[in-house]
Amino acid sequence: MVDVSDARTPGAVSATARKVAGGRRNPAVAGRDDGPPRWLRRSSDVAWRLLVVLAAVVVVFFATSRVTLLFIAVFLALVFTAVLRPLVELLARIMPRGLATALSLLGGILFFVGMLTYVGYSIATQWNDLSKQFATGIKQITDFLESGTLPFTITSGQIAEWIEDGLTWVQDHAGDLAGQVAASAGSVVEAFTALALAVFCTVFFLARGAAMWTWFLNQLPMRARPTWITAGEAGWYTFSGYTRGTVIIALTDGIIAFLLLTVLRVPLAAPLAVLVLIGAFIPLIGAPAAMVVAMIVALAANGLWSAVFVGVGIALIGQLEGHILQPLIMGKQVSLHPVVVALSVTAGTLTAGILGAVIAVPLVAVAWAVFSRLRTLDPPMDQDEDEEDVDDVVLADDVADADAQGR
Repeated sequence: MVDVSDARTPGAVSATARKVAGGRRNPAVAGRDDGPPRWLRRSSDVAWRLLVVLAAVVVVFFATSRVTLLFIAVFLALVFTAVLRPLVELLARIMPRGLATALSLLGGILFFVGMLTYVGYSIATQWNDLSKQFATGIKQITDFLESGTLPFTITSGQIAEWIEDGLTWVQDHAGDLAGQVAASAGSVVEAFTALALAVFCTVFFLARGAAMWTWFLNQLPMRARPTWITAGEAGWYTFSGYTRGTVIIALTDGIIAFLLLTVLRVPLAAPLAVLVLIGAFIPLIGAPAAMVVAMIVALAANGLWSAVFVGVGIALIGQLEGHILQPLIMGKQVSLHPVVVALSVTAGTLTAGILGAVIAVPLVAVAWAVFSRLRTLDPPMDQDEDEEDVDDVVLADDVADADAQGR
């Protein structure tokens, strides 16, 4: 028991009593508190701050949805800048920076156009053979379904009925399909507009990016500049590292997939390799989608075992990417837990489709990098220390209860 007889006024509490564990929560020691409980006040403080943050996020998403083309163009420009900047810095040592920017950008465009040309040429030269092999493969699949090997049996009459139903559906929805084609044509125009704007912005980002960033900092108050500099450096370091790492990994995956498909004599090896390359930019769902398409082509062209080998090979490529290439190339520039990556991709897909799946991970990575750089951390604790702290809290509560009962 604590001696409170030295209190100078009735109801006063000595300094010793205030130090007793749980003393502030004991009305007999600290006086009666008619206000809301402490946990409720803290919860409400956190709740309204979270509501403000959520409202800001909603406003950002709404504003972005109004200028989607502009957002895509700026995002692509940052991607192009991150990929081409090392080449520009290298060439700028031996020539003017403007010329280095022009040569780097021209080289990137030629590489992209050359890849598309090669893919188109591969499709054009192998399309006739592939169509014949595809018809043969479909016949083999149909015979297998009709053979009765499976627990269920599918007859040729059922297959013909399904095909007829599909044709009828296409005829009934021809108007809707035509409208979708027209909308797609408009999307193609928007895509070229966004690409042209992205290239235009990339030129200035590469040639005058540092000057543009300095101009932006000069518009801020002096006291705010160090924070923005720290956040900008952390965000650009993470974004550029993620972008360059993803491009290198995608090219590596595409080359390995091309060699694998060529060895297995799968038709359209080049287009399928490009599909694997594109799939590397979509975490979690890109590689499986590319694997399914490649397996279907291999199944239709060369049979079941070829499809199995293709599936196993591309799965091994995914393991190589996840366990060797990403840790080796990206290192600690993008340190996100797989659960965070999965949730980010899912949220991005639900919000903005394929585009959201592509940009979700780099945006989350940049946000986390900036937050990690700006926050102030207390010394880390181990799991054993966590358990000891819980025991201390329980002991303090027991002491407070015992003291209250003694009073």
